[in-house]
Amino acid sequence: MGSKRKGTRAERELIHMFFNSEPWVSVRVAGSGSMPFPCPDLVAGNGKRFLAIECKSLANNIKYFKQPELADLLEFSRKFGAEAWIGVRFDHVGWFFIQPEKLELSKKGTPSISLNEAKSKGLSFDQLVKL
Repeated sequence: MGSKRKGTRAERELIHMFFNSEPWVSVRVAGSGSMPFPCPDLVAGNGKRFLAIECKSLANNIKYFKQPELADLLEFSRKFGAEAWIGVRFDHVGWFFIQPEKLELSKKGTPSISLNEAKSKGLSFDQLVKL
């Protein structure tokens, strides 16, 4: 399955998770990643908290991020008044959520998250929505 289709499926899964967690709602942002404007993959809210989430779905155990991608998420979040989150779905394990500034840097200085780091520093979906 192509990574774009896999990513879309993961985003839809996360939307359903929000809708099943009253009073949360969520929407996919059309064109995220293909517009010249900073925008996340999903926006979620419960009337009190608003989340801007960049979603990644992985078959392997580590994800590297480009600095501009994180800068765009942070810029959108600041302007929108939302919390910035990275949502990473590891195949056969599930979702973890981490704030961009808490990502580790690789030896080359690239922001990244491994499955072990996600398990130790990330939040589960239930933890995220109950903050």
